Amino acid sequence: MLEEMVASKNTSVDLVVKGTSFLGLSSYGQIMVGNNAFEFYNDRNVADYIQIPWEEVDYVCASVYFKGKWIPRYAIATLHNGTYTFASKEPLKVLKAIKKYVPADHIVKSLTFFQVVKRGLKRKEKDPAKSAN
Repeated sequence: MLEEMVASKNTSVDLVVKGTSFLGLSSYGQIMVGNNAFEFYNDRNVADYIQIPWEEVDYVCASVYFKGKWIPRYAIATLHNGTYTFASKEPLKVLKAIKKYVPADHIVKSLTFFQVVKRGLKRKEKDPAKSAN
């Protein structure tokens, strides 16, 4: 059975890089940033693709380490379909390309490990009745 490639939503492409999608099991492919959507196409399975139109993007969250020197992954949160996590060879180029279509105040840094722990401890201190159960 011959499977056909899905048609791209973009009419012009700003950036194409190799990347990884962490939806379920990780899959390797091409990340494409264009004028109408963020797209991921699996290298091995043409039926495995992700297309996120810019109108559907709520915010982009990047994991930033060492004061911006290393960005291992970034996530795109959509209005209706949840969050999609990706990694790429050149994440800074991808985020700069995304910045053309997503407002700067919708691109945020994710919390660090220590910030998450601190937040968890603060919640336990605020509500001692829950922690007693």
